[in-house]
Amino acid sequence: MHKKYSRKDFIKLGTLAGTGLLLAACGANDNEEQKKTIITKSDSATIKSENIYKVRLIKKDDSQYEELRKGYNKCINKFPLVIALCTTTADVVEAMNYANENNLAIAVKSGGHSLEGFSSNDSGMVINLSKMNTVEFLAENRIKIGPGCTVSELYNIILPKKRIIPIGSCGTVGLGGLTLGGGYGLFSRKYGLTCDNLLEATMVDGNGKIHSTKDDPELLWALRGGGSGNFGVVTELIYKSYTAPAIIQAHHFKAKKLNAERAKNILEKWFEFAAQLPNSCFSAYVLNGNNLTILVTNFEKHTEKLQTLLDTLALETDEYKTGGPGKIAYMLKNYYGSLVPIYFKNSSAGLYKNFDEISEFISDILHKSIHTPGMMFQMNTLGGNIANPEFEKVSCYPHRAYNFIAELQAYWYTAGKDEKLKKVSKEILDILSDNKITAQYINYCSLDFEDWETAYYGNNYKRLQAVKREYDSNNIIHHPQSIKA
Repeated sequence: MHKKYSRKDFIKLGTLAGTGLLLAACGANDNEEQKKTIITKSDSATIKSENIYKVRLIKKDDSQYEELRKGYNKCINKFPLVIALCTTTADVVEAMNYANENNLAIAVKSGGHSLEGFSSNDSGMVINLSKMNTVEFLAENRIKIGPGCTVSELYNIILPKKRIIPIGSCGTVGLGGLTLGGGYGLFSRKYGLTCDNLLEATMVDGNGKIHSTKDDPELLWALRGGGSGNFGVVTELIYKSYTAPAIIQAHHFKAKKLNAERAKNILEKWFEFAAQLPNSCFSAYVLNGNNLTILVTNFEKHTEKLQTLLDTLALETDEYKTGGPGKIAYMLKNYYGSLVPIYFKNSSAGLYKNFDEISEFISDILHKSIHTPGMMFQMNTLGGNIANPEFEKVSCYPHRAYNFIAELQAYWYTAGKDEKLKKVSKEILDILSDNKITAQYINYCSLDFEDWETAYYGNNYKRLQAVKREYDSNNIIHHPQSIKA
């Protein structure tokens, strides 16, 4: 018998998905244009010089292959010719050399949460970084982290040391992919995006050469929000860290049996409410079917002004409860999401400055979401220090003017039960496109975005292309929406 999820289960899966939940989505197909440079081999092809490489190369007859080829989304099935299970930068160099010698396209996997399965491929090589998960404390409150370290692994190590980095909430997401796409979460309105706190990185380029961003500020600029699987394989990341708060307090609001009109009215009030929150707060509006949950978290002192805001929002909903304050290590685990792979189709659903940008069409989106079982519509807060102009100067992340980000989510339980959900998801994205909502978050990628170059990168795409030509001119590292040289 297949497990049936309750509304509470869906809320647990979806709430704070937007704070860094790099899920993988169904139906990712290779882009023919991107395949022109690298011609992949069939399984029966002769592989050259395999015995000279020390890196662990895993083929289909290996007992680990089946487990390692999978990502977080159970509906994605890709079959690389070889998986390079790397533990060091030297391993990555060897894997890159092997791929070049055998003319194999490369996909890069840290946590396997790419929404469209871009961290895998068919008949190419996947460079798997999951074993590169070390955490090292450096001087001046810097922390060096391997790209395969997951959110939960990192919290388990740095919270006992009373340190934090502004990362996401989904426990199984890898730091590599999260950081390179931007990365935001409970602490970002106070301290900036994850990529804003990236101080230095080591990368192996498409020719197998090792580079440090200490020698190239332009590369660091590109890695701060330029997406994963584009320029090379990042093997080490050094971040700025902060003193961890002792506690977090969570506030939950619920409204039940909503129609689209009431859902819209509460969303408008939520926009007004969220715009007044202190930078220590994060909030999410999560519409699951016809039931709404609003989450507000705060990791600094609870003030009378904040309570007044909360009381005002409570007047718009049916139920208001305050949890905690609780110890940070305990509270964060509430937002780790599913620790095992699931079926889903998620995507970015636009970034926004205010409610006026969505007022004319949001009712249609809310109506479709409410009347489609398994569908969720979520809006999260950005703003605060994410909009810091100093961060903008040294980062290619293009969306700092937007204070809110939406995510469209769809979940199902068994293979083949996704047809209606995928259809409605596309209809909602079409509504956004028809209303000229163009800004999208690269970590919530979708193959349905036609002008993805502008959607993800704004005016920075041509500059990022120059970085691509510098480090991977042969386009050996690519996926259907990777930057073209």
